[in-house]
Order: sequence, then C-alpha cells, then structure tokens
Amino acid sequence: MNNSQIDQNKIRNIAIIAHVDHGKTTLVDAFLKQSNLFRDNQMEMNQEQILDSGELEREKGITIKAKNIAIRYKDFKINIIDTPGHADFGGEVERTLNMADGCLLVVDAQEGPMPQTEFVLRKAMELNLMVMVVINKIDKKFANVPLVIDRLNDLFLKLAVTPEQLEFPTFYAIAREGKVFNEMPEGDLTQANITTGSVEMLLEKIVNYFPPPQGDPAGSFQMQINALYYDKHIGRHLIGRVSRGSISLMNNVVIVDNDSLNSPKTSGRIKKLMVREGLDFVEVDTVSAGEIAAIVGIESTAIGGTICSPDKIEALPSIKISPPAIKIRFESNTSPFLGKEGKFETASQIEARLEAEKEQNIGLVIEKADGGGYYVSGRGELQLSILIETLRREGYEFQVRKPQIIYQMIDGVKSEPQEELFIDTAEAYVGTITEALNKRKAELIDMETRNGQTRFTYKILTRYLFGLRSFLLTATKGNVILNNRIIGYVPSTDKSELFRRGVLISSENGVAMGYSLNTIQERGELFIDQNVEVYEGMIIGINKFEQDLSVNCCKGRQKSAVRMKHDEITQTALKPPIQLTLDYALVFIAKDEILEITPKNLRLRKKFLTNNERIWAKRESLSAYAKEQLAKNS
Repeated sequence: MNNSQIDQNKIRNIAIIAHVDHGKTTLVDAFLKQSNLFRDNQMEMNQEQILDSGELEREKGITIKAKNIAIRYKDFKINIIDTPGHADFGGEVERTLNMADGCLLVVDAQEGPMPQTEFVLRKAMELNLMVMVVINKIDKKFANVPLVIDRLNDLFLKLAVTPEQLEFPTFYAIAREGKVFNEMPEGDLTQANITTGSVEMLLEKIVNYFPPPQGDPAGSFQMQINALYYDKHIGRHLIGRVSRGSISLMNNVVIVDNDSLNSPKTSGRIKKLMVREGLDFVEVDTVSAGEIAAIVGIESTAIGGTICSPDKIEALPSIKISPPAIKIRFESNTSPFLGKEGKFETASQIEARLEAEKEQNIGLVIEKADGGGYYVSGRGELQLSILIETLRREGYEFQVRKPQIIYQMIDGVKSEPQEELFIDTAEAYVGTITEALNKRKAELIDMETRNGQTRFTYKILTRYLFGLRSFLLTATKGNVILNNRIIGYVPSTDKSELFRRGVLISSENGVAMGYSLNTIQERGELFIDQNVEVYEGMIIGINKFEQDLSVNCCKGRQKSAVRMKHDEITQTALKPPIQLTLDYALVFIAKDEILEITPKNLRLRKKFLTNNERIWAKRESLSAYAKEQLAKNS
C-alpha cells in the first residue's frame, strides 16, 4: 500500500508523555516488538530502549531528543512520538505535542504523578488533546495503584480545560515485559511470571478512543515544522504534521518563519517526500492532511515555521516555549595547551556548531556575547552539560565560564527563578538532606514517609540547585532521586552565594611530580595525579582554607640510590585525586575561573594565569576608596 494514499481516518498521531524514568521508551519498545515490525532473529528483539539511540541517551538512561516512529495495527497507521521526561528537555515536549491528536500518559505505580507529569499533562491539556493513562511498573514491591489513581484524579481535576478531559481510560502495565492489562491483575506481581497481557488491547483502545487527525485534504497545503533531521547523504529533513491540503514531489512551496506579519519568507521546491514506517523513513510521491511527513530539498531552519502552498500563504501560530533559566558563556580556548587535543578549536568553528544546534534545539537560546563568544541559555544545568559533552565528543575544544542565573524584570523589580524541588531518599539520610537544604536556604513545604522512603518537597532558588544533585548522590551513596520544576519568579534580594574554599594553583609550567604533590596534598585535595602536564595558572586542587594558594607542583628531587626508594614511597603515599567530571566542574568553578574543555581532558584555570595579573585584576575591581587605602599601606 502506498503510504501517501492512506485514508486520513485510518491515521492516529499519539505522543507518549511522562516524568523521567516512568517507562515511556520501554512501552514504545513493546509496541515495536509486538507489532511484527522485526524478525524474531533481529537485534532489536533483544534490545532495550530502542529509540534512545544516542550515545549520551544510553549512558544516562534518559530520552534527550523527541523521536517519532510508525507502526501498523490492523488497517490503521499509528504515528508514535516519544518525548523526553526530564524537565530540562521540556522544549522537546512543547514543540512535538503539536503533531499529536492524543497522548498516552505513563505514570510509575510507586512514585505516582511527579513534577514533570504535571508539566507534560498541562501542555497536553492546553492543546485540548485527549489523554489515556498507563500506570506502569505495577510489579514494584511498593506499588500503590489506588493511591496513584487518587493523585491522578486530583491532577486531572486541577489541569483539565474541558469536562471531557476528566474522563480518561486507564490501563495497567509491566512495560519491560510487554504486558498491558485492561484491569489491575490480582495476585503477586513481583515474580514477573504472569503469562497474560499484551499491548494489543492498548492498541485497540488507541484506534477507537483517539480521533483521526483533522484538516481539509482538499485545501491549500499547510504544515508546521516541528523538528529538523539531518542526513549526510540526503540533507535536511523538515518534519511536521500536514494540517491542511496535500503536497507532491516537485511542488513549489513558501516557508513563513513565524506568525509575525513581517516574518521572513523562503521559497523552494520539494525534492523528496518521506514518511515513517517503523523506525525508517520511506519515500512517497504525495502526502496529505493528517500524516506526519518529512520534506527534503528546502534549506530552512525555522522550527515553528509554516510550509504553505504559494496560492495561500498563511502561518500557523508559533510554538510557545518556556523561557530558559540559566546561561553559560562559550568561548574559544585561550589555554597554553590550545590545539593539542581538539580537532575544532577556532572561534568560527565553534560559532558554526552552535548555530547548527540552534537550528534544531528550540529549547536553547544562543546569543552573541559582548567581547566575543556566545551565551547559551537553557532550562537547567543538565541540558547545558549535555550540549557541552556532545561538542567535546565531536572533537571540539573550547572554554566556558561559570553558569549564571537569568534574571527577569517583573513590574520593575529584578527577579530570579524559583523552583519546586522533590527529593526521595531512604529514612537513614533524612538528616543529610535536611542539613544540605538548610544551607541552601530552601523552604520545606512537605515531608512524607512511606515504606521506609521519605519524600521532601521544597521551594528553592534555581541558583542554589547548582551542584546539589551531585553532592547528594555522593552523600547518600546514590540513594536519592531529585526532581525539580520552575514555578515562577521572586524578587532577587539575597546576594549571598554558596561558600567555596580556595584553590591550589600551579605556579609553574611543566609536569607534576610525585615528590611535590606529596607535600601539596597536605594543604588540601588534588585534582591531578603525578606525571600530568600542567601550566601556570592551572587549578590543581582545593585548598583547606578560603584563600587561593599558588604552589609549585613541578619540583622534583635529585635522584640517587637512596632517593629512588623515596620516590617509590611517594608513589604509594599519594591519595587518589578528585575525579573532575563535567557536572562537578561546572558547579565548582568561580567567577574569576575558566573551565577548559577538550575531547580528552577537563581543566580548571584562573582567568588571569600569572600571580601578578591576578593581583592587578583584584586591585582594578576595588573601589576608589579601597585603592587609596591600599596605596597608603603599601
């Protein structure tokens, strides 16, 4: 059957939405495997998280990019959109829900509705999408399905836009086993030995419950660009749902960048038309209203823009994206080690890569910074750290500054973002959590203990969230789950920052020697081991005290028969250095410091490398009175 000729009434476009790690992508795996898409001996039949194909997605176990696939059920075609569950990637949800006519809301049977559950459900309700609920992981030891249903009812009552949205079908699932039930099964589910249940009843409900896509197939062509995909052989794909009319190969179109009256316009001709079948794109001659299609041949980068027929140029409403909360300055590397490890290190190469990222990631805001470099703004530190890690793995070498909060002027008052923070941990770590959050001036809203687990709900300023996740993971030995969402802006009156000790700074260029490091480690904690190449101004550790301290880590001892033994002792006496991860470095860095990023290494350094430069820079920042007093005392 030619995909371009499928009956509009036989198409279903659904998005799968959920909080992070509630089982969206696992449920999609079940759809793919049970729809006879793969042969029994294909690799995908034994694979998990099939759609999380990115290296970082698999490492972190989360969906970063929204993706769409298509499966066949009876004579229906179901286009499925898998969306990220982490709050930092909410922009992916906002841009892709426009392609859906309904949503599957997946909720963990133990955790229940979480912060991102509310966020994605609110977005679905605002678009007037019908919702079905799948309560997943019903085999968990502490699953409490009745309580989860009660909380879901409260959430729907809070967010529903129409009375119809309060009536939603509910299914129960063990997604990792591909089992879905119309009613909650009885008995012990923890043994995972249930032989009944499949996704078929869920697919049957999908085609009967969700409406077919709307749009006049006889009207003038209109399609909003919701995603960009680049194929090195074919070129750029403009992806979206056809909202009106039809289009064929070699037809001329006009692209309106946004819904502004003065919006830039681009003309072009359709060279290829593609739709999804399974995981792949297949070429077709024509697509019409209701289908999710990819158009090739037009060099547009306007996500949210509208592709129109030339006879009726009419833009669809722009996609509304929540504003970013933090920003990081990207610059070309100015380190003495520039060019030793990266393939792309020039300002123009970094600029081109960031501009390319801007084209397909509307959750990021990228702007040129005064004095060179770029400010990259996003929802949270995870989103920005993912971008940084992606660039370094691609061979880029660059540097970044300390993350900054994005302030807003509200009624003439400088305001900063505030977030609602949810923390789940074992009862044994309640004291650790409480102490850490008190230091960060968080306000405790609620505390609930159930089945040996405690859930905290806090209000906290976004800037105090920096580094909290990594600190608590270490302090609780991994026994903690953090979730947060922006709830608004409050007047910025508190100027204090988290206390950080001073740093140990290399005073020389050379190679770190075990003899020197053995002495230096008594003054604090090290970031480096012996035989590591260093330069003047490079940060090699943390001082015990508040002040920065310059040290010579390159000094060795003259070797003799006696002293060789001392060197062997030194090697065993050195403490293991602190692992300088990207997340740790972004949190640790101070305003007068720079994080150097290469494909092979992360290095911290002072903005001014020599001690004299740092002294003069400090003097320049002093007030006129302070400078006068300093001159009198010198």
